Amino acid sequence: MASAAAKQRVTFSFDDLRRWPDVEAPNLFAVDATDRLLLVEASEAITSAAPGEVVVIGDSYGAVTLGASALHGARGIRVFQDSIVGERALAANARDAGSFETLPLGAELVSGARVVLLQLPRGLDELDELAATIAAHAANDVVVYAGGRIKHMTVTMNEVLSRHFERLDVRHARQKSRVLVASGPIRGHVPELHREFHADFGIWVCATGAAFAGTRIDIGTRALLAVLDRAAPDASTAVDLGCGTGVVAAVLAKSRPGISVLASDASAGAVASATATMEANRLGNVTVTRDDALSDQPDDSADLVLLNPPFHLGSTVHTGAASRLIAAAARVLKPGGELWTVYNSHLAYRAELERVVGATSEISRGPKFTVTRSLARS
Repeated sequence: MASAAAKQRVTFSFDDLRRWPDVEAPNLFAVDATDRLLLVEASEAITSAAPGEVVVIGDSYGAVTLGASALHGARGIRVFQDSIVGERALAANARDAGSFETLPLGAELVSGARVVLLQLPRGLDELDELAATIAAHAANDVVVYAGGRIKHMTVTMNEVLSRHFERLDVRHARQKSRVLVASGPIRGHVPELHREFHADFGIWVCATGAAFAGTRIDIGTRALLAVLDRAAPDASTAVDLGCGTGVVAAVLAKSRPGISVLASDASAGAVASATATMEANRLGNVTVTRDDALSDQPDDSADLVLLNPPFHLGSTVHTGAASRLIAAAARVLKPGGELWTVYNSHLAYRAELERVVGATSEISRGPKFTVTRSLARS
């Protein structure tokens, strides 16, 4: 009788993997060449690893984790995915197959690890944070296989990894992807939380390595903040949807001490950043939560939603993510509640806001960003 592992090797197929609950479309895929190349380059290391010695970081939808389990027999895999959407996709794709545990970024994730499979992040600060965490807590003989698409890789990534590991080998590229192999962890580096005070808004902004824009306040956020005092002035409950470092939630909560604000984001790095931002500003009227498009929030529960939606999914320009967030806002808004949205002026979101939420008016418009107000239908 075949073992469970043997059955998985026979039945596993990358083609069966889905992106759900993320946006699915003909030009969006749950697996890419980097996922496959990581598993090829690290195949011997994965096969020889004992249970619990393999760690996967940045697995978009589960291809690396499930491939390591089904194709190379890895057991007790520890997994960190910054996005809760990726976590849920991995769980859905697993269908009770594979042997893995999802953990937050930290010592428990990588303690004693001998093989780390890493999808390279786009941001250098995030890579520095990941590399420092691995080097600080993994086994002395850990080997990190870090893969990415060549068009998104830079020589500076090599420099970041070399700060934390004694040896870095650059493997040959295949199908426009490449794997960097790092070994010899250099102890002593501790990931830092960055802080910056913005006198124009009177708030501290805190950021982990994974936070978009770091401690800066980007121009889209500034466009929304410029008119924030006009947003639902009588609101008692508000949501900062896709909160990032929590700038909008912090400014709103500070200016309206009586309001209750929910700051929500799918990213673990964003949630850690926003939590630190609220603590730094001593804002007790903000709750920070990690969630996918407000899936844990009840219908008709908010007077005001503030939204700065993304215009891409990973490295692909696609409005599907924004559409999911607009629909989420429409669901949680009370009848007559307000959605204030800031978006790139060249994007035609107004028609969708009218259709999904309700009557929409333009509040401000510049060469780069537009701010609109949509009134939820009764």
